[in-house]
Amino acid sequence: MRSENEKMLAGELYDPLDGELVQARERARDLCQDLNATRENDQEARRRILKELFGKGGESVWMQPPFFCDYGTNILLGERVFFNFNCVVLDVCLVEIGDFTLFGPAVQIYTPMHPMNAELRRKQEFGKPIKIGSDVWVGGGAIICPGVKIGSKTVIGAGSVVTKDIPDGVFAAGNPCRVIREITEAS
Repeated sequence: MRSENEKMLAGELYDPLDGELVQARERARDLCQDLNATRENDQEARRRILKELFGKGGESVWMQPPFFCDYGTNILLGERVFFNFNCVVLDVCLVEIGDFTLFGPAVQIYTPMHPMNAELRRKQEFGKPIKIGSDVWVGGGAIICPGVKIGSKTVIGAGSVVTKDIPDGVFAAGNPCRVIREITEAS
């Protein structure tokens, strides 16, 4: 029989109150609390915490606390990803982020979803993974919704709500987020 964690990562309905999942969330929240309590000049402690928190990329990520996530281990970062202040990543499914991607302050990345059926919603939830390419810039206050893919070298405008896939090399903005124009060398 599959574990609730395996179901969760597969995007299937799962029980979020499963003991293993509760323990994993507590671990991540404790690490986030430790990270958020560090002082600016305590870079060594931050690096140690980030390496322990993330599934991949903790050795080169640049983080401006506070930062919050559900599990951390489901966040896979490329080289030199940057998170500005107050970012939230709800990682019940994989969140893959490419090299040199930048997140403005208060960006929120959500993989969890809840059933429309109220009775089912009381006991179970599910998620959809998110994939963000390399060299992406996500403006402050943007929300990335479950299941979205954002292409490399794309810019997402501040305050956008990304509900659908966005291709490579474009500027996209709005609620819902939509492609405004292609990014060219002259840009």
